[in-house]
Amino acid sequence: MGAGGPQRGVGPPDGGWGWAVLGACFVVTGFAYGFPKAVSVFFRALMRDFGAGYSDMAWVSSIMLAMLYGTGPVSSILVTRFGCRPVMLMGGLLASAGMVLASFATRLLELYLTAGVLTGLGLALNFQPSLIMLGLYFDRRRPLANGLAAAGSPVFLSALSPLGQQLLERFGWRGGFLLLGGLLLHCCACGAVMRPPPGPSLREAPPGGQARRRMLDVTVCADRTFAAYAVTKFVMALGLFVPAILLVNYAKDAGVPDADAAFLLSVVGFVDIVARPACGALAGLARLRPHVAYLFSLALLANGLTDLSSARARSYGALVAFCVAFGLSYGMVGALQFEVLMAAVGAHRFPSALGLVLLIEAVAVLIGPPSAGHLVDALKNYEIIFYLAGSEVALAGVFMAVATNCCLRSSQLAPPSPGTEGGASDTEDAEAKGDSEPLSTEEPGGLEALEVLSPGTGPAEPEVGVGAEPGPDPESVELGDTRLGGR
Repeated sequence: MGAGGPQRGVGPPDGGWGWAVLGACFVVTGFAYGFPKAVSVFFRALMRDFGAGYSDMAWVSSIMLAMLYGTGPVSSILVTRFGCRPVMLMGGLLASAGMVLASFATRLLELYLTAGVLTGLGLALNFQPSLIMLGLYFDRRRPLANGLAAAGSPVFLSALSPLGQQLLERFGWRGGFLLLGGLLLHCCACGAVMRPPPGPSLREAPPGGQARRRMLDVTVCADRTFAAYAVTKFVMALGLFVPAILLVNYAKDAGVPDADAAFLLSVVGFVDIVARPACGALAGLARLRPHVAYLFSLALLANGLTDLSSARARSYGALVAFCVAFGLSYGMVGALQFEVLMAAVGAHRFPSALGLVLLIEAVAVLIGPPSAGHLVDALKNYEIIFYLAGSEVALAGVFMAVATNCCLRSSQLAPPSPGTEGGASDTEDAEAKGDSEPLSTEEPGGLEALEVLSPGTGPAEPEVGVGAEPGPDPESVELGDTRLGGR
């Protein structure tokens, strides 16, 4: 975006209707991340009624998270074909229907298919389109917008966990599921506000040509930035969610009353509420935004060390202290994870990159929590769970930092190539101009995009006007534009 600030139809507006989109994204993110953890308060009642163990119940949250992540490519394709708003409306209906049907489940398989598969799919069809739309409305304020949207997760977690406990005590798990299904209909209202930003229609064909769209851009896998990020996310997802999913039952087994045990998730949520927007604002500072990858690595390392240092916590005071430290580091991870990806691959490749990353992360989610549940059933000991989860998350942080440094060193040794000046925000500004002008789509090929060419910190961006020289592949811009904004 040029120094003159946002212009209508030229770049992301960084405000206006974008604030309504941000509010909707806040709600959707809250449901997507808070819901799989909040349903854990029902696990003990479900175990009693179904005669199941921890590992069996852990599959409910794991399947829900796996659908949220694993259907990322499907969501990308649907957004490309139909646009964000219709996909989100359908997702809200599916998420609600899943919990309503789960309230009538009589077997574990039925619970997996309804609360796990159907609700997880519905949340996925809301989550990814909302992030795509947020990236279209914000550029200069994007780190802050990502942090504020990510704060929906702790806000909803801190509210849904005690709400679920109250519903369980008053109406049982069946009544609680039915009411939570009605609550998920709010996702439909969030989808209704997702209108495209002002500017030329991104479905228009370029002059003299016919629009062709690539539903899923798998070429992003060849980008070393994406590869490093994907490996980091896979290792991270093996352990990041395990402590939060098992925390309530861990506290109950330690003799903590049910209401106090459920409140521990609220403690995590309260700290997380402050950490996410604060970290987003911090990452948006001119001196720190070029180093957002290292900040993300630091957050992962802090989260892993928190798990390791709290493995022996048994008293309620020690558990509260763990929740405070965990909520702070977890909030930093949540605020930075998508900002790192957006800055690394650019806005026009973000939908495909996000879908593929979520698919990779889904595999890890299907491995992590169920394996932790099996270990609990076999060993009757939570200590090893915290050690394993902490080691995995800390390893992800170390790998991300090393990969960032290696890519930076290789980029400094390599001669500069044309089209690498201006960073990711050049691509975003070019996309917002529509399909009427052929533009270059060359992007930085490594994590140096985060460190040197981050938006707002790189060289002055060139104005793209009528007389701009056409790039090497005008059709590729059409593909990228349509992928983002096909409404």
